[in-house]
Amino acid sequence: MSKIIYLTPEGLENLKKELEYLKFTEMPEITKRIAEARDKGDLSENAEYHAAKEEQVRVNNKIQELQSTLANARILDEKDLDTSKVLIFSTVKIKNLKTKKEKSYTLVSANEADPVKGKISVDSPIGKGLLGKSVGDIAEIDVPAGKLQLEILEITR
Repeated sequence: MSKIIYLTPEGLENLKKELEYLKFTEMPEITKRIAEARDKGDLSENAEYHAAKEEQVRVNNKIQELQSTLANARILDEKDLDTSKVLIFSTVKIKNLKTKKEKSYTLVSANEADPVKGKISVDSPIGKGLLGKSVGDIAEIDVPAGKLQLEILEITR
């Protein structure tokens, strides 16, 4: 059984656009490169041909991965989610108890994670450590640099 993947409407649309690009722009270009390389003769020593075939396999794998993700995707209506606990799509304001710095993260699926924009995966160590916590709770999270102690200051959608 496949794992359900929760997405925002924006995340779903981005995956659909990526799939469309790969199928209708990238793959035709690769097919064209393979045909052109094939026309050059001996395929056993044709680096262009082999590179294009490898690219074709990579793109095909990505297409299959995206199709699987989309088949298992579910859209959550964020306004129906409880704000008393940290859940997927929660925006959590935290305070690092060691450094006293405050930061906000939005917890999203792995497909939508973008740490630069403050979107972290619920599957990441910090995401897992924050899930289920309430305002005032202290999340103790093991990370490669040691143990983080993060106080939950605010939970919003």
